[in-house]
Amino acid sequence: MLSQINGRRILLGVTGSIAAYKSPDIVRRLKEQGAEVRVVMTASSEKLVSKAVFHAVSGETVRSDLWDSEAEASMSHIELAKWADLILIAPATANTIAQLASGSAESLLSTLVLAADAKIYIAASMNQAMWNDSATQANVNVLKKRRIDFIGPDNGAQACGDIGPGRMSEPTDIVDYLLSGGIKGSLEGMKIMVTAGPTREAIDPVRFISNRSSGKMGFALAKAAAEAGGDVILIAGPVNISTPPRVKRIDVESAEQMNESAMEYISGIDIYIGAAAIADYLPEVTSKQKIKKTDDTMKLGLKRAPDLLRNIAALNQSPFTVGFAAETEMLEEYSLKKLIDKNLDMIVANKVGENLCFDLDENEVSVFWDSGRKLFPKTSKISLAIDLIELIAERYVLKH
Repeated sequence: MLSQINGRRILLGVTGSIAAYKSPDIVRRLKEQGAEVRVVMTASSEKLVSKAVFHAVSGETVRSDLWDSEAEASMSHIELAKWADLILIAPATANTIAQLASGSAESLLSTLVLAADAKIYIAASMNQAMWNDSATQANVNVLKKRRIDFIGPDNGAQACGDIGPGRMSEPTDIVDYLLSGGIKGSLEGMKIMVTAGPTREAIDPVRFISNRSSGKMGFALAKAAAEAGGDVILIAGPVNISTPPRVKRIDVESAEQMNESAMEYISGIDIYIGAAAIADYLPEVTSKQKIKKTDDTMKLGLKRAPDLLRNIAALNQSPFTVGFAAETEMLEEYSLKKLIDKNLDMIVANKVGENLCFDLDENEVSVFWDSGRKLFPKTSKISLAIDLIELIAERYVLKH
């Protein structure tokens, strides 16, 4: 059986704590679980463990300098940030924690953390007095609010002779945390389908009817669902967005194609998240040749497109079905009507229009279900997706 780490791209950050001598063992254990590991060191950590050691155990080039002219010629720090789907900083000093809490970009490692969308884990390592200091605890709380997880620290004897909290957790415990409680998420063992993006309904070989959906919210939900342990199928309309790690992607163009693909794979799906902006109407006739401009006006006959959301909710063994509503007015009224009319388990409603939702990296939504509601204030679509997935998982469990 493959582990939760198998196939993951893990970036290990090593900072200047005496516990850095244990970090090569972390690399070795992660690779034993099938992970691909790259290491970034701070300048102070190089005084404790050489790059050669990490290169030997990881098999990858070790980075430490933000001003590496050869690597940075291709903006390598951004490339690294995009490459990683998990960042582990072990050991993490009090200084590193303070830098991350303040949003500092002084080092290559802190710059990577700022630039990354990956889940971040910190294994702290410092003297017990430093760990207990109010400034450190304030910084830790700031990072926890940003959904950064802390592994440890352990309580015990320290290199300085003190006894107390601050020891970095053992490599076996760190990797075990990632294997169990850390990576194992709320959708562990479940099959999730997400539809995302717009559809294009052809008028002729040149023209089509579409909408302003960028697909960003749907892709963020697919990413969050995979990170929560779900086995995710993403059916995407025409968008220019890279596929999230560990997500199976199926590209379609029209509403009919999206309906056909979704119904083909819906068997066995536990949760369906219909974030796509599927066309409501499509041309009655699609011309095989480009329609020439001849008259001052042109009439275009339209017919109803397949209603995928309704079709899935109406199945005899329907999955937990989450719909989306994009409205310019009367958001709650229209959304609740859609929730009831289509027999949905939940609906995510957002107001759209000028400078709202479409093409933006931020969004705010109201979520409704039969017995409740929840408002999510404006935040990044990545962060919002994580919150939505947790709520969906919670409601799924209550229903089942």
